[in-house]
Amino acid sequence: MLARKRPLRRLPTAVRHFPNPIGIATLQPFPAARRAMTPEQFIATWKDNPLTERAGAQAHFDDLCDLLGVAKPRDPDNYCFERGAKKANGGDGWADVWKRGHFGWENKKPGRDLNAALKQLTDYALQLDNPPLLVVCDRERIVIHTAFTGYPDEPREIRIDDLIEPEKRQLLAWVFTDPEKLRPEKSTAAITAQAAGQFAQLAAAMRGRGCSGDGVAHFLVQCLFCMFAEDEQLLPAGVFSQLLANAGDDADKAARRIEKLFTAMQQRGGEYGDHDIAWFNGGLFKSIAVPPLTAADLHSLHRAAADMDWRAIDPTIFGTLFERGLDPAARAPLGAHYTDTGTIQKLIQPLISEPLVAE
Repeated sequence: MLARKRPLRRLPTAVRHFPNPIGIATLQPFPAARRAMTPEQFIATWKDNPLTERAGAQAHFDDLCDLLGVAKPRDPDNYCFERGAKKANGGDGWADVWKRGHFGWENKKPGRDLNAALKQLTDYALQLDNPPLLVVCDRERIVIHTAFTGYPDEPREIRIDDLIEPEKRQLLAWVFTDPEKLRPEKSTAAITAQAAGQFAQLAAAMRGRGCSGDGVAHFLVQCLFCMFAEDEQLLPAGVFSQLLANAGDDADKAARRIEKLFTAMQQRGGEYGDHDIAWFNGGLFKSIAVPPLTAADLHSLHRAAADMDWRAIDPTIFGTLFERGLDPAARAPLGAHYTDTGTIQKLIQPLISEPLVAE
């Protein structure tokens, strides 16, 4: 009996034969031809598009690549759709798009919660080799989050109509080609040091008027927490900043309102004005004693609350910096207490993270 001839396997369209210098044919990747897509065509195609999340995700991404003139995800080892990843808390998951050393990307249907999508990506980040950018997209919006070690997240949102602007398209193209261009200018450590310096000056002024160091420290930590909580939306947006702004130069009025807010935060079902206040039960607000304030104190607190994004403050180093500012007599060299997060990562990666990933 004659053996049946095995049919020839067709090569994928993305692979072609190329001769090498010594004349032996080898297989090399060959990028698929890209058709140009104008911003107007992209917007017309995807604005208010009714496709489901699953049906539209990869087609939308491919069109975006055509718009930006960048390669599409076709390399399973370095740049691909549906990159498998273990979740940080256990279980399996998938990053919708992943490019090694560049980004992880999560797609959602228009109108879905992009904060939840970011949480998904964060759970996968270790398995994705900690990309410097985490991108979430619902086809109407693209939000780029920076995740550089030792630097704060500086989100940038691009709406679909914004893609008509060359500057927005260039920003988005850097996600694919040069993520370093999106690295924040100031490191977390630098931002934290600046914040601690501002609070140290305020603390020194209050101590100079005879306020006790412990009382000043406790009060300012409570204020700092309120600034962080309103930026993280644990408190109603702007509630602490507006309290300070509305009090103007009236320090007594500000002190009474601060005490009311702190009191609302220490109990279940707390209220402040028209706002329901969450219960913060960690003990920070168990003791409330607002020290005598001046108009200058209020202005310093308001500038700190309104001008800074307190989500960028690194809690692992703020305590040491703050302690040094509040109690000059007990100052110790910063290096005795503080190891920057970048150095910590260099230790953690080979000793803990990489063995866990290997398992």
